[in-house]
Parts: sequence; C-alpha cells; structure tokens
Amino acid sequence: MKMADIRKKAKEMGVKAAGMKKVDLIRSIQVAEDNIPCFGTERAQYCGEDGCLWRDDCLPKNKQK
Repeated sequence: MKMADIRKKAKEMGVKAAGMKKVDLIRSIQVAEDNIPCFGTERAQYCGEDGCLWRDDCLPKNKQK
C-alpha cells in the first residue's frame, strides 16, 4: 500500500501521521483499530489474519528479516 493511502487511512482513524515512518504509522492504525500492532514483526510468521488490510505489505517485510 502506498504511503498516501496509509496516511488517508490514518486520518480516517484519527491517527496523526506527521513525521511517522510507514511501519510505525501502520502499527498506530492497528492500535486505533483495537488490533495488535504486529505489522512487520516476527508474529507475522504465524499470522492467521487473512483479511488483514496490511497483509500483503507485512509478510514480504517479515520474510526479509
């Protein structure tokens, strides 16, 4: 997902995006959604959240580590 789309989602959720990196912003959105802030963490290796908005970006990031 492109950063502009992530910022738009953040704004919709009431999350201030100014100066935040992509990973931190997505995790802040996850918290605002009452989800675990797991984007790009080792937890993604065991992720069962097939409907997660961030899944496509998250899993490739985790495989690089």
